[in-house]
Amino acid sequence: MKAHTIERVLATEAALDLIGMLKDRHGPLMFHQSGGCCDGSAPMCYPLGEFRVGGSDVKLGTIGGSPFYMSAAQFEYWQHTQLIIDVVKGRGSGFSLEAPEGFRFLTRSRVFSDDEVAGLPAVVSGSADA
Repeated sequence: MKAHTIERVLATEAALDLIGMLKDRHGPLMFHQSGGCCDGSAPMCYPLGEFRVGGSDVKLGTIGGSPFYMSAAQFEYWQHTQLIIDVVKGRGSGFSLEAPEGFRFLTRSRVFSDDEVAGLPAVVSGSADA
């Protein structure tokens, strides 16, 4: 029996629905969450390859088949939490693809248990995955 791997990032059904719609319109996608203030700390959705990731970013996993990256500095604060990407009505600022649709992605989170932390996969440098 294969052990269940804990995911560092996942998405709600509403977020997955929006990701599907955005993929239909824009093709393959990617997400990045920086450590900025305001909407800078929200997950941003881009066409795959439109945002350059590098050694200061880590890949946390995928949502809706799209890679999800975070700045390494921000990851230091979030490494013990599972990120749950959700969507709400409203327009965020910035260049995220969902903004013209009248929705915005947001991050909810929960703290991992000690047992979950022990089973977490390693993160990969964004430049190693690009």
